[in-house]
Amino acid sequence: MTNDFNLTPTIPMAPEGFKSGFVAIIGRPNVGKSTLMNDLVGQKIAITSPVSQTTRNRLRGILTTPQAQIIFVDTPGIHKPHHELGKVIVQNAKGAIDAVDLVLFVVDSSSMAGGGDCFIFELLKRTQTPVILGLNKSDKQPEDFAAFDQSYQDLAQADNYPVVKFSALTGEGLESLQQMLIQQLEPGPYYYPPDLVTDQPERFIMGELIREQILILTRQEIPHSVAIAIEKVDEKPDITNVYATINVERSSQKGILIGKKGSMLKEIGTQARQQIQKLIAGKVYLELFVKVQPKWRQSRLRLAELGYRVED
Repeated sequence: MTNDFNLTPTIPMAPEGFKSGFVAIIGRPNVGKSTLMNDLVGQKIAITSPVSQTTRNRLRGILTTPQAQIIFVDTPGIHKPHHELGKVIVQNAKGAIDAVDLVLFVVDSSSMAGGGDCFIFELLKRTQTPVILGLNKSDKQPEDFAAFDQSYQDLAQADNYPVVKFSALTGEGLESLQQMLIQQLEPGPYYYPPDLVTDQPERFIMGELIREQILILTRQEIPHSVAIAIEKVDEKPDITNVYATINVERSSQKGILIGKKGSMLKEIGTQARQQIQKLIAGKVYLELFVKVQPKWRQSRLRLAELGYRVED
């Protein structure tokens, strides 16, 4: 994996007929939005885990082909919020719908359309932005999947949404999805250099990679009360030193994260370090600290300090 994030080449002139635009990937939590974006841009820039509501910030991934440049906006799963962090997350996801050129509404086709999907369909009726319905997880469908597909087709037909079926996990159908997205975009310029895959700084991605390992290794014990602050990045010729603080809400969560004789924190650090080394294509020393910040998800001030703001 190459370190594309620090490259700042000039932006070329787009050839005649070139298309470009911003595409918001929306849907319920855990339908595979982040996995899909990583596959489409060809590099891991969004974290994934078995835990729902993994994505918190709108994250842009950039796919450039000879025909087009697509800037994907990976949004948090749209759900009923239970705290201030949840409200910020959902507000940002909804805000993305009207701020892009095209919406890719991703659903889990391994189950029937449910109330959460219907809520988003109703939400999309209020926008003038074109919508494509993406049936993800085709690899997880049962043999008698026709009724599953039809439950989504019926909802899509009401607004004449084009429908495409694929698996973000196996890659099946992604080429058809990519071509459908390009067809829906208008002619436009390069917005970013062709070899850039995200507009997010490395520090943000580093923090997300640490948070991903916490979600994977602790599962439901430390669900979403974790925020990562990258305190310092010290780049040396032969190694990059990264110092990060893991913020939690309760002392008991701090104990779980540290583990017996520091075993859990060591495992989190080992796994996250390996991912960060792939990100920057170099050797990394990672030091983690754990800090208790009571009720940080309920405080707009704390949320802002940790990088969670309502986005424009």
